[in-house]
Amino acid sequence: LGLVDFIQLGLDNLSRALLLGCILVVIVLAAFLFEWRTALISLAAIPLSLLAAVLVLYMRGTTINTMILAGFVIAIGVVVDDAIIDVENIVRRLRQYRKEGSTRSTATIVLDASLEVRQAIIHATLINAVVLVPIFFMGGVSQAFFQPLAVSYGLAVLASMVVALTATPVLCLLLLRRAPSERYDQPLASWLRRVYATVLTPIIQRPRPVFIGTAVVMLLGIAVMPLLGEELFPEFKERNFLIHWITRPGTSAPEEARIVTRVSRELRAIPGVRNFGSHIGQALLADEIAGVNFGENWISVDPKADYDETVEKIKGVIKGYPGLFHNVETYLNERIDEVLSGSSETFAVRIYGSDLKIIHSKADEVEKALSGIPGIVDLHVQLQSEVPQLQVEVKLDEARRRGIKPGDVRRASATMFAGEEVGDLFRHGRAYDVNVWSKPETRNSVSSVENLLIDTPGRGHVRLGDVADVRIAPAQSVIYRENNSRRIDVSANVKDRKLNAAMADLNAGLAKVQFPLGYRAVVLGEYAERQAAQGRLFTFAIAAAIGVLLLLIWSFGDLRLGILGFLTLPSALVGGLLAAYFNGDVIALGSLVGFLTVFGIAARNMIMLISHYQHLERQEGVAFGPELALRGAIERLSPILMTALATGLALVPLVLAGDVPGAEIEYPMAVVILGGLLGSTLLNLFVVPSIYLRFGARKLKVEPA
Repeated sequence: LGLVDFIQLGLDNLSRALLLGCILVVIVLAAFLFEWRTALISLAAIPLSLLAAVLVLYMRGTTINTMILAGFVIAIGVVVDDAIIDVENIVRRLRQYRKEGSTRSTATIVLDASLEVRQAIIHATLINAVVLVPIFFMGGVSQAFFQPLAVSYGLAVLASMVVALTATPVLCLLLLRRAPSERYDQPLASWLRRVYATVLTPIIQRPRPVFIGTAVVMLLGIAVMPLLGEELFPEFKERNFLIHWITRPGTSAPEEARIVTRVSRELRAIPGVRNFGSHIGQALLADEIAGVNFGENWISVDPKADYDETVEKIKGVIKGYPGLFHNVETYLNERIDEVLSGSSETFAVRIYGSDLKIIHSKADEVEKALSGIPGIVDLHVQLQSEVPQLQVEVKLDEARRRGIKPGDVRRASATMFAGEEVGDLFRHGRAYDVNVWSKPETRNSVSSVENLLIDTPGRGHVRLGDVADVRIAPAQSVIYRENNSRRIDVSANVKDRKLNAAMADLNAGLAKVQFPLGYRAVVLGEYAERQAAQGRLFTFAIAAAIGVLLLLIWSFGDLRLGILGFLTLPSALVGGLLAAYFNGDVIALGSLVGFLTVFGIAARNMIMLISHYQHLERQEGVAFGPELALRGAIERLSPILMTALATGLALVPLVLAGDVPGAEIEYPMAVVILGGLLGSTLLNLFVVPSIYLRFGARKLKVEPA
C-alpha cells in the first residue's frame, strides 16, 4: 500500500505539472503565432498525438506511471514543433498563391505544402527515435526505470509525425480555406524578428567569433565534467521505511524480540509516525532467508508530518542501540540495493575464496583499509559467529586394519548424530517419515559419542573412538556461498559525499589489499550498477551518434555539412552540464537520459533549419548568400522558440516543485533538459546559420523556381 501511495503521489504531481505546462504553452503560442486559426491547429496536435500514444500503451496493457507521464511532458515540444512546421509552410504557400492570383484549389495547395516538409519531418522524427535506442540497452534496474519514459516519448513523437502528415493538413483545409491572405504578426513575434535580424546580421557577416565561442563553450563543458558527482538513483522520499536489526548469528529469539519490542515503543512515540510493524527471522515457507537474529521493522510516516524532521528523529532513536547493525531505508531504496548487491547498503565488497579463515582475515583487512575514507559510514563485516561443533576425523590406519572404510565411519556417525530417513509409512491418508537415530543419552557428551558402536565387515562391532578422533571444535554458524565459492561481504553506506569520489577512494584502498591465488574481491552496489549501466549507455550512445550523423548527412545531402553540424551538437549539452552543476553538482542516471533528449532536440532543430535553407534555395530560387541565411533563420525563429518554450514550460512546474516525493528521478532530468534547451536554442539560432553560410554552398545548385 505504501508503494501505491508513493506512485499515486508522483502521478498527482506530474499530472499537475503536465496540466499547468500545457496551459502555459497555450498562452505562449497565442502570443507568438500569427492568428487564432494557426494557434488552434497547432494546439490540436498535442491532444491528438498524446491520445494516440496512450491508445497504443493501452493496447499493450501498459499501466500509466510517473515515467510514462514524464515522457509525455518532454515530448510536448516536439509535438508542437511538428504541427507548427506543417502549419507555417501551408499558411505561407496559401498566402503566396493567393497573392499571385493562382487558380489552384486550396486542397491542392495544402497537400503540396505539406509534402514539401514531409521529408524534413521524417528525418527529424528518426533523429528523435535514434537517440532513444541506448535506453533500451541499459539493462538491469536502470532499464526498468527509464524504459517506460523512452517508450512514451518515442510513441508521442511517432504519433506526432503521423498527426503532422495527416490530421494537421486536414485541419488546415477546414480552418484556412477562408482565412485572409494578408500576413498578420502578433506584436511580440514581430518585435522578436526585428531584434533577431539586428543581432544575426553582423554574426553571419563575421562568423569567426561565433565559431571560437562555440569551441570555448565545448571546452567549458569539458572543464565542468570532472567537477560533477555521480549517483545511480536519488534518495527516494517515500513515507514508508524499513529498519533492519541484525545481531550476531546465534542470538536467541527472546533477545531479538526484546530489542525490537523496546525500539517499537520509542518509535511509536515520535510525532508523525503513523504505524509500526515488525517480523523476526523466517516464517514457514517464507521468501526471507534469515535466522532469528534478523529483525525487520516497517514504519509509515504521516503525510501531514514534516518529512525531514520526522526522519531525523527516527534515525536518532535507531542510533541509541549500539552493538548491532541497523539502518533506515525507504522501501524502494532497500529493494534496489538488495537487487544490486544482495544487501541493503550502498555498496558491498564481496570477497570470494575457499578457506573461511582466509576470507575472514581478508575481510578484516578490507574493513581496516576502508575505515578512514571520508563519507563512508556504517562500515561493517558481514555478521558471523563461531559455534561449538562435534567433529569426527577417521584414523585411516586403524580403520583399514579393522576392514572399515572411511565412508562407512562418516555415514554411521552421521546417522547416529543427525538421523537418516529410511522409509515412509502411510496411515489414514497421511505420510510419516521413518528415521533411524541413536538414543539421546548416547550422544550427550564426547565420551558417550566415542563409545558408539559401529558395525564391522565380520559382523562385529568397534567403538567409534577406536577408529576416529572425536572432539569439539569451533565452526562457522553461517556459511555463505555463491557460484560454488564461499564468500563474505564488507558493506557500508555513503553519506555527505559524492558517490563517485567515495568509490574512487574505496578502489584505491582496496588495491592495497593483497589477495592469495584463488581469492578475489568484487565491488557491488549502486555505483557498480551505475558504471555498468553508464558503460552500456555510452556504448550504444556512440552507435546512436553514428546513426544521427548518417541521418544528418542523408538529410543535408552534403557530407561536410553533415559532419560539421554534428560536431557542433555537443555544445548544446553544455547548458545541461552547467544546470546540473549549479543545481547540486551531481549527475544521476536520469540526467544522462536528459542529455540524450537534448541531443535529439538540437539535432532535430538543425535538420529543420538547414532543410528550410535548402528548400528556399532549390525550390523558391533564393540566391545563396547572407540574405538566404538571414531569411531562413527568421522564418524558422518561431518554430525553434516554440520547441524550446513548449518543452521548457511543460517542465518548469516540475522544476519549481523541486525534489518532491514521487519526482526524485524526473527532477534532475528536467533540470538538465531545461539547461540543454537554452544551449540548443542558441546553437540553432546563431551558430547553424553561420555554418550553413560558410560550408553549405559547394554542392548545392540553385534550381529554377
